[in-house]
Amino acid sequence: MSEHAFSPEERAAVYRAIAERRDMRHFSGGEVAPELLARLLEAAHQAPSVGLMQPWRFIRITQPALRESIHGLVEEERVRTAEALGERSDAFMRLKVEGIRDCAELLVVALMDGREAHVFGRRTLPEMDQASLACAIQNLWLAARAEGLGMGWVSLFEPQALADLLGMPAGSKPLAVLCLGPVHAFYDAPMLVQEGWAKPRPLSELLFENHWGTP
Repeated sequence: MSEHAFSPEERAAVYRAIAERRDMRHFSGGEVAPELLARLLEAAHQAPSVGLMQPWRFIRITQPALRESIHGLVEEERVRTAEALGERSDAFMRLKVEGIRDCAELLVVALMDGREAHVFGRRTLPEMDQASLACAIQNLWLAARAEGLGMGWVSLFEPQALADLLGMPAGSKPLAVLCLGPVHAFYDAPMLVQEGWAKPRPLSELLFENHWGTP
């Protein structure tokens, strides 16, 4: 055991947050105290980012009419996604895919504009800006679970339409609508597993040694 390791209790808490994190769709209303929201956003802001570019931008949605407009964009894409799924369209439409109207806090997370100026770590992998933003969202997700709050990542929207709605500058791009707030209960397993939509694969099928496909 490394001398830099956390205590057994602290390590157990970290692993518990990871294991019990859920992509939540069902919320119980309520509110998130300002100091708690600030703490969660600070956790997100402490995420690693390639070249320390910190490409994330957070937009807190507080206007009910704007929240409803975002819900409308998501609903439009939900219908388009169902059409693209063909024979699974009816099953998809029965899924609850967002909690925009029910959650206590609604956040839009976006990539900043001017990202082309950041070359460090992105010359051959420009998508590392997205990877960095995803790390920030994961930090927020785990911190929210530790605080007893649910969070859901909604990606069913047309990015440019959402960018226009929020007055975002050219070159920026929204990647997530985050629903955050109290929940009645956390799912025992990922919701898509509970609903029979998908089955998770074990790590053993996804772990290779030295070369692709070698167990």
